[in-house]
Amino acid sequence: MNARTTHVHVEASGDGPPLVLLHGFAMHGGLFAPLLPALTARFRVYVVDLPGHGWSAPMSMPDLAGIAATIDAATVAIGEPVVVVGWSLGGQVALQWALARPDRIRRLVLVATTPSFVTRDGWRSALAAETLARFGDELRVAYRLTLLRFLTLQLQGSDCGLRTLAQLRASLFERGEPSREALAATLDILTTTDLRSALPAVAAPALVVAGARDTLVPPAATLALAAALPRAAHTTIAGAAHVPFLSHPAPFLDALAAFVDD
Repeated sequence: MNARTTHVHVEASGDGPPLVLLHGFAMHGGLFAPLLPALTARFRVYVVDLPGHGWSAPMSMPDLAGIAATIDAATVAIGEPVVVVGWSLGGQVALQWALARPDRIRRLVLVATTPSFVTRDGWRSALAAETLARFGDELRVAYRLTLLRFLTLQLQGSDCGLRTLAQLRASLFERGEPSREALAATLDILTTTDLRSALPAVAAPALVVAGARDTLVPPAATLALAAALPRAAHTTIAGAAHVPFLSHPAPFLDALAAFVDD
């Protein structure tokens, strides 16, 4: 199975210019549901389940380039350049898509996104590779419990954490369980991806959105991402952690509207 034969689940609704939503690790497009009433009032919104997540089929031997190519193929019928909102892993997919197909991307909104999720030489605002490796071990031993604990980490420090955590927990398995194999392969992508050297080649204007209390992708990482992109602005949402579009939807939607209308 390759990038052009993998089934990708895409839901379209609303009217207006096209906007594509890409979720993060272990989740699915359904988590964006609370934003849809506001977004579909002004956009034709395409909600994507990444390969191996939600209702999308897994890929054989996936990598970031293959995932981006799969999303490109699944949305090619849109027929005009799109605004892409990518959260966490979805932001890395959006960056790779913009690098590979600049003609398809009008604007990028990168939410709690980093060019490298793990620490490397010259890059300390990230997780230790050992931390992700231990997380992978825990997934193999206690799959559901580890995923539920991962949601808690994403909201750690948020001033709306309990409410948003309840939303995420309610939606986590709405579209079935992502396979252990798909999660292991995706975790490997998170561990190995380092987009820093490619960032100057991203042509699309970008808005980088940070949660001020994010412990998985700290604001120092998002500030460095914005500084490395040729045409980027940065905004920090006070009181938010790793899921600012759910915990603090009003400031997130305001920032998105101002960026798209600029």
